[in-house]
Amino acid sequence: MAGRAAPTARRTRLGTELRKLRERAGMTTTQAASLLGTSSGQLSNIEVARFGVSADRVRVMARTYSCTDPALVEALVEMTGERRRGWWAEYREILPPRLLGLAEIEHHGTHLHAAHSMHVPGLLQTVDYAREIFRQAVPEMSPPEIEHRLSFRIKRQAVLYQTDPIPYRAVIHEAALLMRFGGPDVTRAQLQHLLKVNDHDHVTVRVIPFDAGSYPGSGQSVYFVRGSVPALDTAQLDQSHGPVFIDSEAQLAQYRLLLDRLEATALSPVESRNLIHSLTQNL
Repeated sequence: MAGRAAPTARRTRLGTELRKLRERAGMTTTQAASLLGTSSGQLSNIEVARFGVSADRVRVMARTYSCTDPALVEALVEMTGERRRGWWAEYREILPPRLLGLAEIEHHGTHLHAAHSMHVPGLLQTVDYAREIFRQAVPEMSPPEIEHRLSFRIKRQAVLYQTDPIPYRAVIHEAALLMRFGGPDVTRAQLQHLLKVNDHDHVTVRVIPFDAGSYPGSGQSVYFVRGSVPALDTAQLDQSHGPVFIDSEAQLAQYRLLLDRLEATALSPVESRNLIHSLTQNL
């Protein structure tokens, strides 16, 4: 018998947000289930994304929990409606579920914001540059796994080139631009690609130069995906065991502040472009 597919990132987030609403209302699952006319077991299964939930039920739950944010309620309702499988589903038996979840979160994002200090962000990587990064993974990946990861990463980049592209901002430390993944030819091509993609109106690349000295969150990579409302924002951190998603309000506020401070530290877009061009010429 085939195992049940893991819940999608979107359904998982919906369950998480419904749990937050219940907890803010000061209700236990037993209390809430009684008011909703269901069992505590069924309610728990909705909150951990084992069960789906209808748009009407989400509205009833929001009223029961005295949610006074109509924009949030409608955003949660919208999360119940999509049943079409995304392109990332073709990788379901090949790649870890959290990687698929990252592509799904990006697909539904309204703004993407990345900050990296050791390598170019994934959505801006060339094929050869990304392949070299995957080759350095620990534990070592097999050649087929590297190619699967590579094709998945390149397909994710479509969010920057689709008919209605998602606005994207990246802050990259100068150190990352000088890391010669794959050697000088690969690095040069990567920097040239950064200059090219930065010509798009919806893409902004800014560099923190060595001259800036110390800076907030040094050494940390952060990827921030804005949702349709701030409560549905997601911060993603890279870990050796895979991506970690952050959705607590306090932590999201912390990462918003961090990204704002990083941008304030970085060179202007024009100055950043000039620096990248200079680094390319010196390779």
